[in-house]
Amino acid sequence: MAAVLEVTDVHRIYETEAGLTHALKGVSLAVERGEFLCIMGPSGSGKSTLLHCMAGLDTPTSGSVFIAGQDLSGMKDKQLTTVRRDQLGFIFQSFNLLPTLTAEENILLPQRLAHRKPARDWYDAVISVLGLSERLTHRPNELSGGQQQRVAVARALVGRPKVIFADEPTGALDTASAANLLQTLARMCETLGQTVVMVTHDEQAAATTNRIIRLRDGRIIGDDAVRHPTGVRTGPVTAPGAPSTTGPSAAGTATRMEAR
Repeated sequence: MAAVLEVTDVHRIYETEAGLTHALKGVSLAVERGEFLCIMGPSGSGKSTLLHCMAGLDTPTSGSVFIAGQDLSGMKDKQLTTVRRDQLGFIFQSFNLLPTLTAEENILLPQRLAHRKPARDWYDAVISVLGLSERLTHRPNELSGGQQQRVAVARALVGRPKVIFADEPTGALDTASAANLLQTLARMCETLGQTVVMVTHDEQAAATTNRIIRLRDGRIIGDDAVRHPTGVRTGPVTAPGAPSTTGPSAAGTATRMEAR
């Protein structure tokens, strides 16, 4: 299977008052469609810098980043903006929902600003998998933190991006909501073929993914598959009553998620 995201010998050097900081030192990796990849490492390891370079938010000093075969490294700002808008999705700790808009209006806002309309079957699948069917007319102040985060996930998904980048997405959530979000991200990869790259410091969160990249001092020191029992994605993040990532249908899971 061809890689949807490929990083080749990426270096990132910053100039600071103390001198040069070599944040990334020859990082190379490839991510296939449908992978749920986690990047981990201690503070200062380069994990956020790597995510920013992969997402076109920062430019490598040398090396290349390819999204669906397109080299981001040589692109101008306008081209990068187009790639981020049309081919990438972003999930952050803060939900960044507009309080005067309904959940559905927040979800569709980036598409409307780009004068685009998502395919109906894809939109319906996203809403079903995320369990938002009964929440679309609600405003953010009428939603729980977990529901607001799922709205933010839907907003990232609805444009059918090649890759979704998630930077510490559970940082502002309670344990149960974090568990539900991680299971949702896993289910997106399994049922929708979505590719997700997540940065986290949480080993339990990493256990819900299917591959963990470990960084130290700007270098990859580990690249490990995460094994789950056949047909079941489990891990210590699963909260009591949280929806299963497998089951007879996404719709059935969505029904159980509505109340969270």
